[in-house]
Parts: sequence; C-alpha cells; structure tokens
Amino acid sequence: MQVALTALGCRLNEAELERWAAGFQAAGHRLAQTMEEADLVVVNTCAVTGEAVKKSRQLLRRARRRNAQAKLVVSGCYATLQPEIEQDADIDLLVSNADKERLVDIVRRELALEDAAARAPAAALFARGRNRAFVKAQDGCRHRCAFCIVTIARGAERSRPIEDIVVEIKGLRRQGIREVVLTGVHLGGYGRDLKTDLPALIERVLAETTLPRLRLGSVEPWDLNERFFSLFDNPRFMPHLHLPLQSGSDAVLRRMGRRCKSAAFAALARAARERVPAMNLTTDVIAGFPGETDEEWRQTMAFCRRLGFSHIHVFPYSPRVGTRAAELPDQTPTEVKQRRCRQLQALARQLRRDFARHWVGRSFPVLVEDATGEINGAAMRFGYSPNYLRVALPATGAKAPRPNEIAIARVADYNEAAGVLVAARG
Repeated sequence: MQVALTALGCRLNEAELERWAAGFQAAGHRLAQTMEEADLVVVNTCAVTGEAVKKSRQLLRRARRRNAQAKLVVSGCYATLQPEIEQDADIDLLVSNADKERLVDIVRRELALEDAAARAPAAALFARGRNRAFVKAQDGCRHRCAFCIVTIARGAERSRPIEDIVVEIKGLRRQGIREVVLTGVHLGGYGRDLKTDLPALIERVLAETTLPRLRLGSVEPWDLNERFFSLFDNPRFMPHLHLPLQSGSDAVLRRMGRRCKSAAFAALARAARERVPAMNLTTDVIAGFPGETDEEWRQTMAFCRRLGFSHIHVFPYSPRVGTRAAELPDQTPTEVKQRRCRQLQALARQLRRDFARHWVGRSFPVLVEDATGEINGAAMRFGYSPNYLRVALPATGAKAPRPNEIAIARVADYNEAAGVLVAARG
C-alpha cells in the first residue's frame, strides 16, 4: 500500500508526520509522493487560527477530490476539536490527538491494512523531500494564554524520556540526517513531569549523538536562563531562537495572560545577543487582540523595531470558541486587524533586510536542501545558515553542493525579492 502524509501548521505536526511515515514503512508500506498515487492519505490538521481551520477543511476536500478511491485518515487539532467531521462520509477514520501516538497501529487495525515485509526507514524523511528532521520532545501545555486553542486541543503536558529522544536521533543520524529540530507545544517546559529540564535534554543529545546540527522549535521566553544560553558554546547547537512575543504592550500582555512583560523580554533578548553574538531572534505577534488600542499597537510596533527581529510571523487575532479571549469585549474590527498586519509585515521586511545585510561578506556552513530555483537567471540550490538565514548557492559547476551536504558559503549579496542571501560562485 502507498501512503501519502501531509500536515498543516506547526513543526510539531511535522514531527508527528515523520514518525508516522517511519511507522508505515516499518509495516512494509511505501510512501507516496502525491495524493493521487496513494492508497491511503493521512492528514494532520491545525486549528491555531480560523484561517488554519479553513485551510484544514480545504485540504480534506482537496484530498478527496484528487483521489476519491484512497482511504482518508484525519488527525490533529482541528479533527480533535471538531470530532463531528468523522460523520462526513468522505472521511474513513478520525484519530484524535489523545491517540495520535498510536495512529499507525490504529489505522492498521481499523482499516484492516495488510502489512508486508518491513522497509528500511532511511527513506522516510528524504522520500518526502526533507533534509531536516523534526523530533517531538513533549506535547501539551500547563499554561492557558487567553487566545490559545492549542492547549485545549493538545491537553496536559507530557514529556518523552530523554533516552527515547536520544535513541530516535541516533536512528535519524544513521539514516544520514544532519540536522534535527526539537519541537513541542511548550518546549521550554520539557521535563517538568520527569524531574528534568530542556537544558538536560540538549546536553544529552549533544553528548550522546554525533548529530552535526541541533535546533529548537518555538520556546517561550520565560523558560530560559543562563544555563540554557551556555549550551550555545557548543557549535553544534544552532544560534537561532523563536521567542513568541505576541504583543509589545504590557496592558495587552496582561489581557492575554502572558507570563513575560516587555521589559523582561527585551532584557532576555539583549542577554542572548551578548552571550551569543551570532544569535538570530524571530518571533510571533498577534495583531488586533480584543481591546487593543491604537496606542497599544504603536507600542508593539516600536518594540519590534527596537528589538530588531529578523522574522516576525504576524497573525490577525482569531477568536477561538472555548478560549477566554473569545468572550472578551471590544473585539477588534477585521479591517483594523488587517491594517495592523500590513503595517507590521512592512516593518518585518525592513528588519529582515537589515539583519541579512549584516552577514554579506561573511562565510558560514550551510545545510543544503533539495530545493532548487533561480536567482537573477542563475540556477541555485538553497539551504540554511547556523542562525537560520536562507542562503542560495550556485547549483552548477564543479563545486556545486549536493543535497544534504554541509557546504561553506561565502555570502556576496542579499536578494530582497527572494528573501535570501546569495553565495559567491566558487
């Protein structure tokens, strides 16, 4: 049987997809490159915003339209929060978040899959055109930010034992994987239920594996301390942090139920850059949270400008039924949210350009991916620097890098239209 897997939303969804891919291969099934050629389609849905829900619905309809004969299995946050979609005749099986760790076994049992000889899992990631592996370290969150539906969909915090994570990364390394991203809903809270913590996990991964590059997914700023930042002394721990800000206004942060005020966030960013000069900080911001005034929005704009994030993921606030924010008065009009998003996106482009140009003329190792394209008419391959800047490298010539190679790139220019640093030829 050929299995197609696809996900929307966060890196945690991608990490789960990768484990399912390996599980289906271990049962003897092939990974399909497209939905059209699959006998089974598995979709990991998202519900973080109203737009994510819309895209999840569209993806399910597209999967059925493209391949009416395939079995369709649905999991993820949207499926968990809206279990009535299982009554849709076009869906063959719904697996909730509570059961998704056993998804492969559930699918094999409920859909009576006939397994074959196990296949080597080495192709599980590369077959999906990926060079970077996402590894799930924990799930769930003990905090309840007013806007967040994910903590409801994902439930209480649960951490995987360090030994299990190390074993998984060793297996990925044997398959040829050079970079792993640790992910979770509340990654910084890793280990609280196991009497350990995130720094201990990182230390063990670096000490017990030969993985060349280790990254983190999104980490809440209140979880980080000096011991954490000392881990970046190891050059295999990549100097990039995605720290969700959500607002630069303390009044808005209070209404959101966030645990970090703007001054503390700024102090953390300053300390991170002083401790790790190459550090790249990126963030999330919600535009138009209920009751957000023009002055509070100006505070957010000014804060982002002052902090100089290289990337800002801007969300218009989306009311999610079941969250405290959905019941707050003074919901912001759609046109105001859209205008604020455009303002911050324009600033984000400027900040990204300023940060990227700082690296022109320098050299650093780039993990080359399968992705190819053109820059100014020249064939290019793309990859990421240690601090997560996208880099284009010449794809032709004797010294052209190969996919999954870590190549030294000497940056000659920044192409703003493509949003990439461009490496010199040769």
